[in-house]
Amino acid sequence: MKQQLILDISPAPVPSLNNYVVGTNQQALDALQQCSPGRAVYLWGPQGVGRTHLLKAMAHAHQGVYLSAFTPSAQLLHYAQYDTPLPALLAIDDVDLLNTAAQGALFGLYNRWRLQQGTEQAFILLSAGSVAPLQLKIRDDLRTRIAWDLVFCLHHLSDEARAQAIKNRAQARGLQLSPEVVRWMLTHYSRNMSRLSALVDALDHHSLVRKRAITIPFLRQLLAEQTPTQTHHD
Repeated sequence: MKQQLILDISPAPVPSLNNYVVGTNQQALDALQQCSPGRAVYLWGPQGVGRTHLLKAMAHAHQGVYLSAFTPSAQLLHYAQYDTPLPALLAIDDVDLLNTAAQGALFGLYNRWRLQQGTEQAFILLSAGSVAPLQLKIRDDLRTRIAWDLVFCLHHLSDEARAQAIKNRAQARGLQLSPEVVRWMLTHYSRNMSRLSALVDALDHHSLVRKRAITIPFLRQLLAEQTPTQTHHD
């Protein structure tokens, strides 16, 4: 029987603003850290820059709700109803992939957000997508509303920053990864920091269980033993 998927054995840590590797995205992180009820923020950028990480981190920090284009539309429609109590924060991911019903619900949420600004019912509304607001292929009136407040473009980490983040995580677990192993991970595995961090955790676990040094052949062997999976990572 194939070995259980590595990332199932050692899942990525719960996303937080503290474990987000910021790189050149400090301005966006500062805005989120200072976010208060009545603000709306749209984050955009390619896969792997941490959009999902930041939305989930904010939802966790504010006891809010995280939804995405992969969430049943009924949940988004539920929060768009004016008589539905809202959490302190709503985060809606992958807005560029929302279906027609979900776009209508998000349109209603932005209207409700604007109406309740400055009141005791004010809430934080976060959204994220792969492109800038004006480039979103969604209904025009929703595209306009997404740009109502703060908009930030997130950028990939440089290879140097990503390598340093891997080393820092390894050192925190008492591991010493050779430059060759770090370089191989960056070249052959993923540019997504959540997945790279989870891989470091997995290497720690499996090197202890198998009593093996962490080398490129060992890393290749572990990855070859993975069973296919389809998950949403950012």
